[in-house]
Amino acid sequence: MPANPNPPRGRGTGSQPGNRFESRYTEADWSDYEGADPELSPDRSRVPTEVLPDHAVSILSTNNSPDLPFEVSLNPYRGCEHGCAYCYARPSHEYLGLSAGLDFETKLFYKERAPELLEAALSKPSWKVKPLMLSGITDCYQPLESKLQLTRRCLEVLQRLRNPVSLISKNTLMLRDIDLLAEMAQWNGVHVTLSITSLNIELAGKMEPRAARPKARLEAVRQLATAGIPVGVNIAPVVPGLNDTELIAILRAAKEAGAKTAYYQVLRLPLAVKSIFEDWLRREFPGRADTVLARIRELHAGKLDDSRFGRRFSGDGILADTYRQWFRIESRKLGLNHSAGTLNCEAFRRPGGTQLGFQW
Repeated sequence: MPANPNPPRGRGTGSQPGNRFESRYTEADWSDYEGADPELSPDRSRVPTEVLPDHAVSILSTNNSPDLPFEVSLNPYRGCEHGCAYCYARPSHEYLGLSAGLDFETKLFYKERAPELLEAALSKPSWKVKPLMLSGITDCYQPLESKLQLTRRCLEVLQRLRNPVSLISKNTLMLRDIDLLAEMAQWNGVHVTLSITSLNIELAGKMEPRAARPKARLEAVRQLATAGIPVGVNIAPVVPGLNDTELIAILRAAKEAGAKTAYYQVLRLPLAVKSIFEDWLRREFPGRADTVLARIRELHAGKLDDSRFGRRFSGDGILADTYRQWFRIESRKLGLNHSAGTLNCEAFRRPGGTQLGFQW
């Protein structure tokens, strides 16, 4: 796919790769507008965000992946406005009959009954208490959350029923909910992770157009830690030739800000993300594109994606071993744990039930 020289302003991609579930693929032909009256020509410099309701009838998703630290996840939104070209969740939009490209970051779906569905699920006698992940797919604190507040309302349910939760985001909007998070931390019911990809504001802006900038994320780590909330960082994705040399610097900055845990994940490019990322890479870093792609293949046995459990997030080979050594040695020196520990499942209060022998 050729690089799009004029992607919409503020978007991570201008491409719309075909849906793998559709037998036909259509693409707009703008040649008829070349040289036309500007007032009659469509404005391709901006693409508005469309917000659509998702009439979901259930809210919890389960997985049995051996290399994921959670079994159950809660996703209030489909699609993500942050616009990261590398996002592994992009192909999930194809299940909706849309593209993993521009559609993923401009056609957003919200699960309007998410809090009610969550409470109903946790109220069932069959619910076996375990920590939830918020979110496992798209960012639960993307810009849309500031208006809809589905994530906050779900946290209110979790706090009231005392079901533990882990959160991960690259947006500082989570500071809005620091009151709830601090309450949950008092009974060891929460762990928060900030995803930090780069400390370079220019690089971060290209990789994650509508996400919070690095300085703001580190300040969020600081404020969360000061409030007594267990917080860590996830350096993801590590892209060889772009941000891999920052791994140690990010660990040090995270520790200085008050992080207690740290993780990292190397880049993998599943399905349509391959062409979307390459389009972005050749547009933003034309001189480095071939080298970066070659190194990604080096991490994944000659491919741009490796779905093998135990290897898909860390890679394989000399380069992957180098990252592991950098991370292991530096995180050990800094006292950063590789695990957040076990959250408290004993405080759960089922509606109409008992907790510690008392009716509530």
